[in-house]
Amino acid sequence: MDKEQNSDGPIVSAFSLGGFKVDDGVYRALLLTPERADGWEPPALDALTVEALAPLLALDPKPEFLLLGTGATLVRPSPAFTRAVEALGYGIEAMDSRAAARAWAVLRGEGRWIAAALYPLG
Repeated sequence: MDKEQNSDGPIVSAFSLGGFKVDDGVYRALLLTPERADGWEPPALDALTVEALAPLLALDPKPEFLLLGTGATLVRPSPAFTRAVEALGYGIEAMDSRAAARAWAVLRGEGRWIAAALYPLG
């Protein structure tokens, strides 16, 4: 992770089994927008709904797409969840949470307007 990368908004600067370090906080699970980082109590991945991501999907302007970090390993979200997100006009990219945090930093460094939901690492 490039801790010196210049970008606006929150960037995950470190990982631990305790969570994701963003600025002075450590979050077990995390919702990221270009403007803020918030702790999150995610449902089980197989029970994930668009309502659980309401703060991300309410961004104005609408994010280009949603990064979904699925925890320590990649787990595909349910087809029903993916269809529901896409029906609202959002793309979704699922990957393990460490990869999602790194992708977040790269994409935000490029100035991309995206959102991310990161499940716990352990």
